[in-house]
Amino acid sequence: MRTLKFLLIIGIVSFGLYSFDQILQEEWKIPDKYIKMKNPTYVDKDNLEMGKALFLKHCKSCHGKNGKGDGEKSYEFNYNIINFTTKEFKEQLDGVKFYKSYNGLHEKPNFKKKISDETHMWFILNYMNTLVEEL
Repeated sequence: MRTLKFLLIIGIVSFGLYSFDQILQEEWKIPDKYIKMKNPTYVDKDNLEMGKALFLKHCKSCHGKNGKGDGEKSYEFNYNIINFTTKEFKEQLDGVKFYKSYNGLHEKPNFKKKISDETHMWFILNYMNTLVEEL
């Protein structure tokens, strides 16, 4: 009986977290400007190195060193932190990824003050696009 109660509680909590994550994903209202936006930067060794350094400074604590959403702060949030190695992330348009990463929503911070040069945000996105799931 205790096992059944435990499983029921785990199921309810899991559904609640899943539901909150779904609500959060549905709340993004991306302006057309960003849907149509193309990445104005190019990818080269120097830009990727800068993107990685900025990622480790600004993103690692939540998204983890390898971008899997398992950073040291990721457990403080009421929703799943985005895993940048997934197909779902990779398939998003660059402008949409830029908007979400730069503007934030709810607990996802806004980086406009911390990363005032939008080019640096693009370098971070270029680096994030290189992250792959380890097998």
